[in-house]
Amino acid sequence: MITIAGIKRHSLYSPNHISNDALIFKKTVKKLNESDIMVNVYEEADLDTTEIKESFIFSMAQGIEGTKKLSELEETGKTIINSPKGSINSYRYNMVEILPQKGIPFPKSYVVSIDEKDKIKFGDFNTRKIWIKRGDVHAVHREDVTLVYSEDERKNIFSEFEKRGIKQVVLQQHLDGDVIKFYSVTGSPLFHWYYLNGNNHTPFSEKELNDLAVKSAKELGLDIYGGDAVISADGSISIIDINDWPSFAPIREEAGNQIANLISQKLITTESVYNLNFEK
Repeated sequence: MITIAGIKRHSLYSPNHISNDALIFKKTVKKLNESDIMVNVYEEADLDTTEIKESFIFSMAQGIEGTKKLSELEETGKTIINSPKGSINSYRYNMVEILPQKGIPFPKSYVVSIDEKDKIKFGDFNTRKIWIKRGDVHAVHREDVTLVYSEDERKNIFSEFEKRGIKQVVLQQHLDGDVIKFYSVTGSPLFHWYYLNGNNHTPFSEKELNDLAVKSAKELGLDIYGGDAVISADGSISIIDINDWPSFAPIREEAGNQIANLISQKLITTESVYNLNFEK
């Protein structure tokens, strides 16, 4: 029997999704146990003070401190899913640079240091509304992703971010259209999407959405991921966000199975490295 490590996400990084994040983690562990893979569970909050001896790790950690520690472990030769490199790449201040550079349709975005809070202003977008988003982890508070309609509102959000110690902020173009949420696991047939809002339901190519999601995840370095896209009136698709290991709440059963399968397959490919004696 093999023993691997599983890292639970800190509740701070599960706003409004604490139970859902816990449930997909629990489902994954249960499925792995059924395949005679034991999981030693660790808390993201304890990574700095806990020694992880297992050579293979799957992780839902998203915080800066947690991903830094996991990066150090990965550099020692441990295999980690999702790689902490992918988690760090999916921080907004990295993602908004990486995806457009790789040809992914993405809204115009600016990364601004809180010390240069007036570098980019509301009027620079020449539109009636824009998004203000914290630049690192996806969200801790509801205000971390806010739609603003004026320069005064922009300044207010920046002031709140500054008080909370947020160092990097993303200002992002608002795209009109149908908003879609999607989930996927690399190497599996799982690709699930649904409408978050919008009444138009403009026809679009599901294959193109899938292809863009796969390419986005590959460029960021994620195996277990979700995201959001906007379908414009002409049917064109823009990716607006990619998430490192989402909760998969609408499809938890299937997602847990596919995530466990991915981990099992990764174990098989690393068996000779770790002398795991894995038997399927």
